[in-house]
This record gives sequence, structure tokens and C-alpha cells, in this order.
Amino acid sequence: MWQRAVHGVLHVGMKALVINCTLKKSPETSNTEALFRTVTEQLEKDGVQVDVVRAVDLDIAPGVVSEAVHEGDDWPDVHEKILAARILVIATPTWLGQPSSVSKRVLERMDGMMSETDDAGRPVAYNRVAGVVVTGNEDGAHHVISEVTGGLQDIGYTIPGQAWTYWNQGPGPGPSFLEGGRGHDWSRKTGRAMAANLLGVARALEASPLGPPPQ
Repeated sequence: MWQRAVHGVLHVGMKALVINCTLKKSPETSNTEALFRTVTEQLEKDGVQVDVVRAVDLDIAPGVVSEAVHEGDDWPDVHEKILAARILVIATPTWLGQPSSVSKRVLERMDGMMSETDDAGRPVAYNRVAGVVVTGNEDGAHHVISEVTGGLQDIGYTIPGQAWTYWNQGPGPGPSFLEGGRGHDWSRKTGRAMAANLLGVARALEASPLGPPPQ
């Protein structure tokens, strides 16, 4: 484990990447994006450079490797964006109480990072932080948060306390985030807190990074 070194990734300032795992292709309106923008606006206000990927717009092949699985596979480009960011946010809708199939595809490909190390011999995800944004016109957000953060921790990310925000309509189907309902102010306030916690821990790890695992 942790055999393959990843070199040549330049970190200039603090960068964040949001992977939007909506099922809707651009330019369709994404409720998930509407909520995660609360997080990114706060990060940008604090001087973080933010990049956004809408995964469903790309050809991301099934697999658990960082290299291209077939010609035209877009995952290697996403992988480079992940390595350029100290802060990662996975944003996903909820369907049948589960993370979207797109988010699961993203996490499967990120599994390849478990065999990658940096120049110091650390797992490549060490000293990076991650959080989750969840939307849905049904309940199940806490389950989705647990599933996604559990996978990210396995890869090596640090998950700060309250590194998530969500919005859902509660039991049973109902309107989507942009269609109305209650709880928007809470979701946005929690999103701003999420941004502050992600950035605070990212800065702490930058100042005092984790070392390689003991042999």
C-alpha cells in the first residue's frame, strides 16, 4: 500500500475543488450547486481559489485507478484537479436515501489514490481536508454524509468537525431546494460554518503537516 509516488503538483495559495455529483448535465439547473455555492462563496471571501467540476458532464469510466481506463476517459484530468486542491467538497443529491450514482463513481475512481504517495512518502490525501454537501427532496442526508466521509477518510483525507451542510424536505417527497420549503437559512448558515472549519483545519495542517505513517 502507498507505493506509487505522485510528483510535480504545484500548490500556489489555498485551493479548493468542488465535485458536483448531480445527475443533471449542464446547463440544467442544479439544486446541489445552489447549496454548495454558499460554501464556495465563503471560501472565496476568505481568499481561497475555488474550482468546480460537474462530474456528469465528463466521461468518467468505471474503475479504481487514476489512469485512463479507455481513450477519452476524463478522470486523469479530474485527478490532477484533486491533487492541486487542499480542500475537497463532494456535493451530491440524495436518491432512495443514498448518495448519487455519480458520487459513487467518483469515490470509486478516488480509490486509486490509496496506492499513491507524495515526495515525502505520505499517502497523497494526507494533509488535505474534505467535506460534503447534500441536497434532496427526501430525507437521508446524514446517511449520505456518513457514507461519503467514510470513503474519504479511507483514502486519507482529514474530515473536520461539522464539515458538511445539507438541505432536505423531510419525510416523504416534496419540493427541491430551489422550489421552496423551509430550512434554507439553516442550511446556508451551516454551509458557511463548514467553509470556515474546512479552511481552519487546512491551514493548521499546512502549518503542521502529518508525517508518513510509521513503518
